[in-house]
Amino acid sequence: MSQAVSAASPSSPSNRFALAALILGGAAIGGSPIFVRLSEVGPMATAFWRVALALIPIFAFSLIRGGKDAGPKPANLTDCGLLVLPGVILAMDLAAWHLSITMTSVANATLLANLAPVFVTVIGLLFFRASVSRIFVIGLALALAGVVILKGGPSALGNGDLRGDGVAIIAAVFYAGYILSIGRLRSRFDTIRIMLWSTASAAVCVFPLGFFFEDHMLPATAYGWSIVFGLAFISHASGQVAIAYALAYLPAAFSSLTLLLQPVVAAILAWILLSEPIGLMQALGGVVVLAGIMIARRG
Repeated sequence: MSQAVSAASPSSPSNRFALAALILGGAAIGGSPIFVRLSEVGPMATAFWRVALALIPIFAFSLIRGGKDAGPKPANLTDCGLLVLPGVILAMDLAAWHLSITMTSVANATLLANLAPVFVTVIGLLFFRASVSRIFVIGLALALAGVVILKGGPSALGNGDLRGDGVAIIAAVFYAGYILSIGRLRSRFDTIRIMLWSTASAAVCVFPLGFFFEDHMLPATAYGWSIVFGLAFISHASGQVAIAYALAYLPAAFSSLTLLLQPVVAAILAWILLSEPIGLMQALGGVVVLAGIMIARRG
C-alpha cells in the first residue's frame, strides 16, 4: 500500500474520494449474503458464479490498463503456486460462508465471519511469532463473549442453527488465511495480477463442490442470473476493487470501517428483504462482537 499518499491532508480530494470508495465498497460487500440467500442455485454453485463471473470485469480492467505497472510476471512454478494458493483458500472461505448463510441468519453469519482479523493475529502468533498485546487479549475475550450473547446466552448455545454459526467461524479462519497469503504476495506482484490468479483458481476449486454436491449449477430464470451477476459484479469485483483502491490512500485504521459496514448493511437488508428481525439480544451481541474486534485490531 502507498504510504506517501497517506501522509497527505485528510481533507485532500484524493483522500475524500478514497473514503467514499471505502464506504461504498464495504456496503457492496455487505450486500453479498442477501444475494446468496436470494440465489436460485445452492451455496456452492452461487460461490462458483460469484468468482467466475467476477473475472469478467477484473480481466477487462487488466486489458484496459494494457499491462501498465503490472509488476513482474511469475517466473517459475513456485511463483505460480504462490499466486494460486490465495484462490484455493478463498474457495474454502466462500464455500463455508455461503453454506453458513443458508444454515443460520444473515446477521449471525456476517458478524461471525468478521472474526477473521482476530484469527489473522492468532495465526501470526502461532506460526510467525508475532507479538500479542494485552489489548488484543481483551478484544478477543470480548468478541467471544459477544458470540455467546449473540446466541442468547449460555443456555441458548444448543439452538438448531449452532452448526451454521460454527461454519461461519470456520469461514473466518479461512478468510484469515486468505488475508495472510495475499499479504505475502503484495510486495512482489501487482494487485490486479493477484486478483486474476486468485479469483480464477478459486473458481476452479469451487466448481467441483457445486457440480457434485448440488442438484444444478445453472440458474433457471433471468432473475436467478441477475442475482449471481449482481453478487459477482457488485459485491465481489466492485466491492473488492473499491476497498483495495481506498486502502492505497487511507491509513490502515480506516479498514475497520468496512468491518463495521458489512454486518450493519447485511442485517438491515435481511430485515427489509428477508424479514429477519433483529432482536434486542442479537443487537447487543453484535455490538459486543464488533467492539471486541475493533479492540483486538488496535492491539
